[in-house]
Amino acid sequence: MSGPLLSLRPLQRLDLPLLATWLAEPLVARWWNHDTSSEAVERDFGPSIDGTDATEMFLGCQQHRPFGFIQRYAIAAYPEYAEELSAVCVVPLGALSVDYFIGEPDARGRGLGSLMIATFVADSLAAIPDAHHVIVPVSTANHASWRALERAGFRRIAEGRLEPDNTVDSRDHFIYGFERHTSS
Repeated sequence: MSGPLLSLRPLQRLDLPLLATWLAEPLVARWWNHDTSSEAVERDFGPSIDGTDATEMFLGCQQHRPFGFIQRYAIAAYPEYAEELSAVCVVPLGALSVDYFIGEPDARGRGLGSLMIATFVADSLAAIPDAHHVIVPVSTANHASWRALERAGFRRIAEGRLEPDNTVDSRDHFIYGFERHTSS
């Protein structure tokens, strides 16, 4: 993988074995804590591929080679999550959230995560006219993740206690926000 050329494409069923491999990769597994069996990956990612779940999933690719995963969803589509997050920060109407990881170890530490996030957020805000904010909670211990958000233009807007993705983590989270700038 050379050069910064980045593209995003929707996750497809044929990508599920690759996704399972990435989810089993130690650094991804540390933060995502996901069952990597083919049944679990199908159960959790298949509905989005079919369009029956509110979450939209994509692969980040450099020169057509997949290196990472990113997904978006309207926070309001998940009422329990929206309620939990609202106790920590203001969640504007129409706000989105994203989750992401770099699955290919040789793609880490090269700025691709920040580039993938920034590109995806710009595309998401352009594609969804009513969305003006993206809010992303991150475990305070996940330095690489929150630094990637900062490099992608997010700013820390709050700190609070939320359910962690991995039960070994504390509930302490930084909340990052990105707001669409509109010209008048």
